[in-house]
This record gives sequence, structure tokens and C-alpha cells, in this order.
Amino acid sequence: MHAPIGDFDSATPAPDCLDELTRPVADAVRHWRGSVPAEQIVYVDTDPQWADTAVFVEHYGRDLLEQSANCVVVTGKRGGETTLAACVVLSTTRVDVNGVVRRHLGARKASFAPMDTATGLSGMEYGGITPIGLPEGWPVLVDSAVADLPYVLVGSGRRRGKLLVPGKAFAELPGAVVLEGLGVAV
Repeated sequence: MHAPIGDFDSATPAPDCLDELTRPVADAVRHWRGSVPAEQIVYVDTDPQWADTAVFVEHYGRDLLEQSANCVVVTGKRGGETTLAACVVLSTTRVDVNGVVRRHLGARKASFAPMDTATGLSGMEYGGITPIGLPEGWPVLVDSAVADLPYVLVGSGRRRGKLLVPGKAFAELPGAVVLEGLGVAV
């Protein structure tokens, strides 16, 4: 199969390569629901040595810079309550943690989650966290620019490999909320 975006040596429908994914991501693909068929989620094998965005797009296709998204885990705190959420923004932007995220979570303070918290609770590797397969109950905040793209490159749950996902599928993830201005220009 040819990848819908980028220049990859191989591309495989995610349901056909569940062994390449972490358990939570594989389970989410296995039990996929929504208007986008699971077969339209594509796994591409990538070398972790090229994981840095600048090197990655140089190796796999310059067009990917505008079609890649980052998924970061944030914490919102109010009183003694802590809420974990995932934010999905284009890789050319940064998450508006102290504005859009804080207000949406109703938090007094919002910040990026510590790496151990993000990886430990998600069951995914640092640098490969994806919004597909996150723990039940986590809000998934998606920038509208991500949801508007035909295909978006995101992590696969591991540092090796990426997922190519139709943008509209992000809006259908459990706990997903599409927000304007979640990603702000760097």
C-alpha cells in the first residue's frame, strides 16, 4: 500500500499490524468505532534516529511538516483536583496551555505533565504518545486545524513508527473536543 502522505518505504492499515503498536493503541484500533473505517488508519515504520521533526521531514517528506501533529499530555489543577488531558496540535504550533487548555479544563493552573506521568499512565513511549488509545475519561483536546486536514501524521504509541490518520477521525475519539486556537504559532 502507498502512504496517503509522505514518502515511506512501507505503509500498512493499522488493523493489519497490531503487533507494531503498544497495547492501548492496538486495543483502540481493534475496537475502533466511528465514521472513518479503521483500515484508513495507516501505520508506517520509521527509524527512531530520525524522530526529531526537522530531520524527520527531511527524510520522509517536506510536505509532512504541515501535516504532522504532536500529542502532549497536560495536567489541570484546581483545589485538590488534578485532571489529565491530551492536546493534539499541528507540529508547527505549540499548545496554548495557560489560555485555551486552562479555561477548557476549568483549572486554576495548567502545565505539561511530567514525562513519567504521561508515559506511565498512557502506556506509551515518550516521543510517541498518540491520542488513539489513551485512558478512558481523559479529555482529548484537538485543534480544529488538525481535524480539518485530510491526513495527519501522529505518534503510534512507540518512538518507532507513526500513524497516518484522517483528520476528521480525531474529532470522533473518545473524549474528543475540537477547539479553535488550541495550537498557537511558534
